[in-house]
Amino acid sequence: MKPIRVLLADDHAIVRDGLKAILETDDLCTVVAEAADGAEAIERAEKTPLDLAIVDLSMPRLNGLEVVRRLAETQPRLPILMLTHHHEPEYVLPLVRAGARGYLVKDTPGAELRKAVECIAGGGSLFGPEAAAALARAQREPNEREVDDPYETLTAREREVMQLVCEGSSTKEVARTLGIGVKTAENHRSRVLQKLQTRNTAELVRYAARRGLID
Repeated sequence: MKPIRVLLADDHAIVRDGLKAILETDDLCTVVAEAADGAEAIERAEKTPLDLAIVDLSMPRLNGLEVVRRLAETQPRLPILMLTHHHEPEYVLPLVRAGARGYLVKDTPGAELRKAVECIAGGGSLFGPEAAAALARAQREPNEREVDDPYETLTAREREVMQLVCEGSSTKEVARTLGIGVKTAENHRSRVLQKLQTRNTAELVRYAARRGLID
């Protein structure tokens, strides 16, 4: 049996090193690509044959939710395992709806992580106890948190702009990073604030932090 080809996407090098050591203990897995931010994860996934992607939620440039969403569109057969420290329903549900096939918190034992990787790469799904409880609670009480999510109304470009603004980029820096005009960047920022009903950058940052989209 060939090793499972894995992409690790996490903005902390020490976390990637630890995960790699756990996954490559024997011939179960081989880490063929690593990414320190969401945009790099998308790029590596497009260029590298993969059997599984392990993705963190809070990453620079593109957050984990956006990575899942885009990979589900461009590579629907690539299974994605979320590995993060968040376990509340407001984090779990959007990721599952976006296409994640597994969800574990970062204090999961290494043996459980390897079990999840093998299961998901083989076509199954696996959710840790915290995520499974959140999903069960949402199904049992569908109206508890069933509110319209304004984040879903943002376009892909608006999500990119939002991420950069929340990370402290000025309008000019956003424009330069995305290769768009300053006026266009400002228009995107204004629409983000309007759609999310936030008055300024500080409120936008708080919104993103509550969603786990930034640290």
